[in-house]
Amino acid sequence: MSQRIVVDPITRIEGHLRIEAATDETGAITDAYSSGTMVRGIETILKGRDPRDAWAFAQRICGVCTLVHGMASIRSVEDALDYTIPVNAQIIRNLMVAAQYVHDHVMHFYHLHALDWVDVVSALKADPAATSALAQSISSWPKSSPGYFADTQKTLKNFVEGGQLGIFANGYWGHPEYRLPPEANLMAVAHYLEALAWQRDVVKLHAIFGGKNPHPNFLVGGSPSPISVEAGASGGTALNIEGLQKVKDVITKMQTFVDQVYVPDTLAIAGFYKDWFARGEGVGNFLTYGDFPERGHGGQDSWLIPRGVILDRDLSKIHPVDLDKPGEIEEFVSHSWYDYTTGKDSGLHPYDGQTSLNYTGPKPPFDQLNVDGSYSWLKSPRWNGKAVEVGPLARVLMLYAKGHEPTKELAGMALGKLGLPLTAMFSTMGRTAARTLESKIIVDQMARWYEELVDNIRKGDLAVHSEEKWDPANWPAHAKGVGFMEAPRGALAHWIVIGNGKIDNYQAVVPSTWNAGPRDAKGQPGPYEAALMDRHNLHDPAQPLEILRTIHSFDPCLACAVHVTDKDGEELVKVKIR
Repeated sequence: MSQRIVVDPITRIEGHLRIEAATDETGAITDAYSSGTMVRGIETILKGRDPRDAWAFAQRICGVCTLVHGMASIRSVEDALDYTIPVNAQIIRNLMVAAQYVHDHVMHFYHLHALDWVDVVSALKADPAATSALAQSISSWPKSSPGYFADTQKTLKNFVEGGQLGIFANGYWGHPEYRLPPEANLMAVAHYLEALAWQRDVVKLHAIFGGKNPHPNFLVGGSPSPISVEAGASGGTALNIEGLQKVKDVITKMQTFVDQVYVPDTLAIAGFYKDWFARGEGVGNFLTYGDFPERGHGGQDSWLIPRGVILDRDLSKIHPVDLDKPGEIEEFVSHSWYDYTTGKDSGLHPYDGQTSLNYTGPKPPFDQLNVDGSYSWLKSPRWNGKAVEVGPLARVLMLYAKGHEPTKELAGMALGKLGLPLTAMFSTMGRTAARTLESKIIVDQMARWYEELVDNIRKGDLAVHSEEKWDPANWPAHAKGVGFMEAPRGALAHWIVIGNGKIDNYQAVVPSTWNAGPRDAKGQPGPYEAALMDRHNLHDPAQPLEILRTIHSFDPCLACAVHVTDKDGEELVKVKIR
């Protein structure tokens, strides 16, 4: 019989997300609805503040992609004031953002998404010697001995027998849709644990360049850490030769893990789930803002990731994107708990965006969303009226369409090993594979950026900040700008309006809003909703593993899209620091 499936909250993400799916008599999903169940409000906090301080507030929108909102914020101010930053600062920013990509993608794969494909408890049945043979057949990673996997299995067994599964608790272990043999499961569990240790070293790059992690420091006009040619204590808090060597070591460690663990694991797991390359496509439209400029405020030809829109899967035509053009990018609130003074069904460009809360739903917890009315704290962004997907799949497709040779080579290698066509990328598993391929592309690029930075320093170029427009007395009375970037989860932009040296309006349109937003005034579903309606059959409605697989393939982060208050605007939590 047909029924309504509710998954609330969707776990292994940051933030609060509810999914409702209607199924027919066969268990096929016929309708799906995505609801952000916390409210956003960061824009109202920023009004009236100094634009140069905005990054420190905006960066705390999220603690997962810890630096991306800070980066978008300082870029918005620099765009509004027509700031030019030094080349060294641009390289440092590229390295910081790239490190965030690789760190975030590895953490997502092993700690948030792999458990949708890996049966942890099954690993207890594995033969450590056979696991070692499997691991060595796909990679030269040194931690692949029978003894190593036996020790991992013993650790896991102690967790289970002690009733302390902890991070592995509450999984759908034993679900018939898990297909990996026990040895592959044990290998994946071992790498899950290794990734936890790996990431502790990776985040040191942010601390070296930005002083700390999470939430490293930023500075409008450049980079906050001066460069010193001195070593040791004489370098003070500046970036010196010792710090640069640590950065190089981190990049090498990142490359090794991506090459020898992440890429082989993705291909190995994907080989058992080839049917998931044929479901979960979504809207079929893809948007990138572009990122990783290599020459300060250089033109789009200097960006590693191009800007554009792909419509209806057609990679032969890239549509241009203008972030300033009225009517091109708009947010709708037809099915959101917000109001616009221009009307519930109108769209607003972010420069004119409004954050006017109006919760009209029942008091949570509730049995069912009112999908005919408002049902989410997320807005519905649209590009020229169309729903678009953002994220790693959009970027890999854009790079491929633009003829980027490393992307074409990697995609050809991966799809060739799996015996799949390029169109297989338009899918749940394609999204997961794209994230892995992108990590390889970016971590290799980091090595080149590092050498460019060192070469500049050797030539005597130590500039990391421009003071040209630091004094508000030199600013125009009114200015506006957009700071965009490609965050790990997709296209991110902050639009700022400045009046008399203060923020008049501030709007952040984030990746999970593009992907997780509800239907718009025309009834068009967003990417989450559309993907779940693409060839999904639930084996067991009480254990909707299929829903988790597709939603997690987007790497949801609802903290970016929503923030906490109650319907009367009262704060819910107060933290006191003594």
